[in-house]
Formats: sequence, structure tokens, C-alpha cells
Amino acid sequence: MAVKEIRKLGDPVLREKCKEVSRIDFSIRRLVKDLADTMYAAPGLGLAAPQIGVVQRVLVADVGEGLIVMINPRLLKAEGTVAEEEGCLSLYEIKCPVPRAQSILVQAYDLQGRQFQLPAEGLLARVIQHEADHLDGILFIDRASPADRRRVLMAINEMEMVRQSGEGL
Repeated sequence: MAVKEIRKLGDPVLREKCKEVSRIDFSIRRLVKDLADTMYAAPGLGLAAPQIGVVQRVLVADVGEGLIVMINPRLLKAEGTVAEEEGCLSLYEIKCPVPRAQSILVQAYDLQGRQFQLPAEGLLARVIQHEADHLDGILFIDRASPADRRRVLMAINEMEMVRQSGEGL
């Protein structure tokens, strides 16, 4: 379909709680295609609908094992905690350690409207949790330590100033 613009920190859509998808129709299929095209073009490991300005509970992920589509995902179980470096396409790919569950069980719907459960651990669990947070208006910096959050926000401000100064040339 299309590669969409990825919304950046400061865009209010990133802080909105997304609406449940009530029907999987052409618009949802198009949204999934746009999410996948945009994620792969970025490149990224996951992308949630609000990152392209759509306030629907839809996410995609691919950690090298093929595209996973989740509509109305719900975390059923989370075990263990590990803090690892995490970044976000909406935050200029700046990284910092974020604690997340090591393994999860998530329930969602696929594009055919079938409900499924997916156990995930490691990187896939991290990506799903990160993208699911986007559906609730939560950014990874919200889960980082206060010191790491300040560091990331300062780095983003510096990058924005450099970007804006370059636009005037």
C-alpha cells in the first residue's frame, strides 16, 4: 500500500489510548499493509497504528521470523523482568535500558478475525510489549529510569535543534 510518515515525540496522537477494532474490514487490512510497509522501510522491528496517526488497536512486528499482526492485543501473562536497550522509531531511534517482562502470553485477533494466543520471550516479547504500550499512549521513556528519561529527552532536543537549523539552509 504505502509507506507512511512516522509520528514523532510531541505529536499528541502518540499519547492517545487507541480504540478497539470492532470489525476487520478493508480499512483494517489496508492499515496493516501500511504498518508493515512503513516498519520494513524504516527499518524497525515493530510498529503500532498511532505511530502512523491511526488511533486503532493494531500492531505489527517482525523480529526475523515473519510478520506478526495483532488486532486488539491483550497481555494475559507476564513473567520475569529484564532491562535491555530499547529504542523507538517515534523517538529518533535513541536507546536506553527499559525493564520489560522476559516472557509473555498475548491474545489477539488476526486479519481473518480469528482469535489466537501467542507465547513470546526475549526480543519478540519486548517488541510486542513496546508496541502494545503505544496502543495505550505509553512510550518506552515512560518506563525508563528518571535519569535515562532525562538523557533521552535531552538528546531528542539536541537532534531537533540540529534538524531545524538544517532546514533553513
